[in-house]
Amino acid sequence: MTIRGTDPATVRAAIEDRDPLPGTAGFAGAIDDRLVRDVLGRVPLFIEGAPNSLEAGEPEPDRPTRWAFDPTELRSPELVPAGSVSTSPDGRETERVWELPDPTPADDHDTALEALSRGIQNAVSTMETDNAAVAFSGGVDSALVAELLDAPLYVVGFPDSHDVEAARTAAAAMDRDLTVVELEPADLERAVPKVARATGRTNAMDVQIALGLYLVAERVAEDGFDRLAVGQGADELFGGYEKVVRLDHRVAAETVRGAVRESIATLPAQLPRDVCAITAAGVDPVAPLLHDDVVDAALGLPEGLLADDQMRKKGFRTVAADYVPREIAYRDKKAVQYGSLIARELDRLARQAGYKRRMDDHVTKYIESLLEESTLE
Repeated sequence: MTIRGTDPATVRAAIEDRDPLPGTAGFAGAIDDRLVRDVLGRVPLFIEGAPNSLEAGEPEPDRPTRWAFDPTELRSPELVPAGSVSTSPDGRETERVWELPDPTPADDHDTALEALSRGIQNAVSTMETDNAAVAFSGGVDSALVAELLDAPLYVVGFPDSHDVEAARTAAAAMDRDLTVVELEPADLERAVPKVARATGRTNAMDVQIALGLYLVAERVAEDGFDRLAVGQGADELFGGYEKVVRLDHRVAAETVRGAVRESIATLPAQLPRDVCAITAAGVDPVAPLLHDDVVDAALGLPEGLLADDQMRKKGFRTVAADYVPREIAYRDKKAVQYGSLIARELDRLARQAGYKRRMDDHVTKYIESLLEESTLE
């Protein structure tokens, strides 16, 4: 029996009651000869894609298909579906046990905001945050996490990047010290193969996002911390994307509430990338804004507290303004791969290596070449 994220009794009760939000920060693993993974896939869990084969890494002929939290431990890793419990001895057949609850908007804004504030406070108070540092980009998500944890702040980016400047001004406004991890192109060249291998992904967008997490986590680990606290989940839960307001071709929903629900549904595919990038650097991630209590409160936000043409993450910002300076709670921020200039510099390195923009997906091809070179060394 090996469960990460919570205790076995909580998982058994969640299976029995089919409760998707039993008050955890996510869980996955093996329990009672079954593999389980929580409804949002907050803890990555992989099975061997080539079952019943010693060549694929199975240590014993009579052992069921191998599984692992780290995809690099398997030859052909495949994600166990989020919200599922395995129903076959080899773990490859699963039943969808947990579904994300339907939104249940509160009757009034004050009630919804109070519930969200309680949920965030409970998340922080019940999660393991000892010896943690905060990945701090100067936006409202990481600023709220930083204020509630009162942990050291780290920002990663190239010297002239938006994130470094935003983090400096936010840290000053919050009267906090800040460690700046200034990047050079060589840092990307060195880290790309490690990130690609740890996440099992080589597409440009995923690697660009994961690079920032890996590089800040690497520095945090070097400085002796065990955990890296992040603000992941806020954009998906609270309406942080432009597409939820525009309701354009990127969403199928016809309402903001529906578009936010679609965004939440993307988390199980995204989170393994982020978690694997952080753990590959030697620290454990802590994501208070993805705790069940916060997710439940987010589903209770009326549409008027989500997003409109004037502001995104309206309810979340309102709650955050009770903890952090107002100018930080309501400031806009770029996505990490752009705000840190990692995307720009990776594109430049690709072109310098001969992968021109006229080529289809030239940055991905460059990433694949670095991975192949590192494998041959």
